[in-house]
Amino acid sequence: MARPEFAYVTYIRTTPDALWHALTDAEFTRRYWMDCTLRSDWQVGSVMTMERDGEIKNQCTIVESDPPRRLAYDWISVWDETMRQEQPSRVTYEIEPFGDVVKLTVTHERFADGSATLPSIAFGWPMVLASLKSILETGQPLPYDVAAHVAAEAA
Repeated sequence: MARPEFAYVTYIRTTPDALWHALTDAEFTRRYWMDCTLRSDWQVGSVMTMERDGEIKNQCTIVESDPPRRLAYDWISVWDETMRQEQPSRVTYEIEPFGDVVKLTVTHERFADGSATLPSIAFGWPMVLASLKSILETGQPLPYDVAAHVAAEAA
């Protein structure tokens, strides 16, 4: 049986360089990533943490960094005991110029059967990526309370 994975494609009115900056600048990430700050030097082998209110939620290792085309990291959700015990999953961003816009493809894969992480990211990624698109096109992320509302409906 094939392992489940998550894939999301969106088109954003921006440039590859601006999108790369948005994905890798700590202060910028906090604005659209549900108040999480992503911290790393973005070099292969480096650690990347996702932090909210001083607590590390996810700990990742950069496995590919080719600005502004491709970024990949292994992901472990450390905020939850069950998820922390799982093998790392893999997040990959592919950034492609597409006329006057940029095509962003995000895949999150390598989940074990019965993964507790997969349902969590299946909710989170669409919210994060919609907010990323909004901030790059309008200057404003989605309101953080929208994410809380959607999470409550999904529960």
